[in-house]
Amino acid sequence: MRVLGVDPGLTRCGLGVVDGSAGRARMIAVGVVRTPSDAEPGERLAYLETQLGEWLRRFSPDVVAVERVFADANVASVMTTAHATAIALLTAHKHGVPIVFHTPTEVKAAVTGSGRAEKAQVTTMVTKILRLDEPPRPADAADALALAICHAWRGSAAARVAALTPGGMP
Repeated sequence: MRVLGVDPGLTRCGLGVVDGSAGRARMIAVGVVRTPSDAEPGERLAYLETQLGEWLRRFSPDVVAVERVFADANVASVMTTAHATAIALLTAHKHGVPIVFHTPTEVKAAVTGSGRAEKAQVTTMVTKILRLDEPPRPADAADALALAICHAWRGSAAARVAALTPGGMP
């Protein structure tokens, strides 16, 4: 299964492509789309859409895994993240690629074994799982890879269960 992980953000949107199945993962690509904070919001969103479209065409993922927006006290930050998330959803839909969401806790648990892991622990485990020579930077890139790994592992396991269960998943 090929998964494009998207760690949505308007200033920095992490992207990571992983080929994987339960217990196995191989990095195909990693990067960050950056938009200038002084540009018009519509211009930034259009640029993000163009870049995501290029990744979808170039890497042909089976699914796009997006981090579910986490609402905290910083409403402005949540809104720009939600805008970037909407662009990821729209772009994947336009390319006919299914979208799945994972919470930060799910992703941390999948790659580290603990839903309360710190960012540094996630980056360390992503580096080990993918057998990378050095950690992906910035953290948005590592988070995107972690999302892709999480879905490759969990999604392939869910598909195996569905195949064994008459009529699909219960």
